[in-house]
Amino acid sequence: MNSADFEFLRDFLYQRSGLALTPDKSYLLESRLAPIARKERLASLSALVAQLRQRADEALTIQIVEAMTTNETLFFRDRWPFERFSAMILPTLMEQNKATRRIRIWCAACSSGQEPYSLAMLLSEASAKLAGWTVEITATDISEEMLARCRRGWYSTFEVQRGLPADLQKKYFTKEGDGWVISEKLRAMVKFRNFNLLADPASIGLHGLDLIFCRNVLIYFDEATRKKVFAGMAKATKADGYLCLGGAETVIGISDAFRILPGERGLFAVNAQAGGVQPVLSAPAAVYRPAPAPVLVAAALRR
Repeated sequence: MNSADFEFLRDFLYQRSGLALTPDKSYLLESRLAPIARKERLASLSALVAQLRQRADEALTIQIVEAMTTNETLFFRDRWPFERFSAMILPTLMEQNKATRRIRIWCAACSSGQEPYSLAMLLSEASAKLAGWTVEITATDISEEMLARCRRGWYSTFEVQRGLPADLQKKYFTKEGDGWVISEKLRAMVKFRNFNLLADPASIGLHGLDLIFCRNVLIYFDEATRKKVFAGMAKATKADGYLCLGGAETVIGISDAFRILPGERGLFAVNAQAGGVQPVLSAPAAVYRPAPAPVLVAAALRR
């Protein structure tokens, strides 16, 4: 790939998805976009770039963005956010919302759906204390292919064995073919929507949120894009809401829209400067402990 084609694709992907590619990742463009060029009966990546330069092609754009999107996830990934959800976050949100008895959660960049379904399982396990409550989970992704997978709720045996406790598999999954399908009850608990993190969350009705999970995606964005995303999320979150990031992600030095919570890892609150009452985590509650998840070898963009 010549430098002009790389620069065009780098800028194209940045504008459409926020993905920031450095020159050492040019091999990813070649390996992931070559099949698209062949599918479109184009002789090379240069021909693919030439077609993009000549005319806007939304279908082709979607193919390219989806090909470059990282879709690595698993049930109860990293375990600690889900322990904190059961032990600390959910009881706190229930206390903060006892007047309305309503909780709104957004799982951003949900990939194939294991994260929102993990939360749905924990909420189902807590159904007795949530009687009379409305808990909304909206899960979004930029990839229509991934969203179709989410809505179907089918996972291979390998996928259900990655972090999913055996008792929850038995309770919420049914064998189907050479994999497992999640129960209709849990699928009904999650609303899946197409959304680009560069857009305004309000454009798809995301506002007044109590909790946002946005984990292991912002590491692929540059600082300016992260700041923009954080600003949009803070606008969509209630003054006493929370943001949960991946273990390698932070708001520190990037955005003042959220502030760190002392003693917490990967969990942030809306900044006091944004106005409103600041959240205070409640005392620990009983912890549901999923089985330890295996350590991921590498993120897709580092392969």
